[in-house]
Amino acid sequence: MEKLYYTIGEAAALLGENTSLVRFWTNQFAKYLKPRRNAKGNRLYTEDDLAVLKQLHLLIKENGMTLEGAEKRLAAERRSVEDRVKALDALKAIRTQLLEIRSAL
Repeated sequence: MEKLYYTIGEAAALLGENTSLVRFWTNQFAKYLKPRRNAKGNRLYTEDDLAVLKQLHLLIKENGMTLEGAEKRLAAERRSVEDRVKALDALKAIRTQLLEIRSAL
């Protein structure tokens, strides 16, 4: 990713979720997510914020954890969750490349 800041819509699109869910997670996990605001009051997310959102998406949506459970896991094992998200992103990129190669044959 090349940008310095991402809008809430762009962050939601990267996760495949609604903007309202990203806004809710931002409010619920204010300890981990601190988006900047522009002059209009819109939330602007950094790369670090997007990494936390991906971690939350993995814990809550894919692993089925509760909000409290996700917060406890982030507090206790943030590094392992971050590594898991990076591994899944890498695997998804490899799969995309393999599907492109397969369609080219």
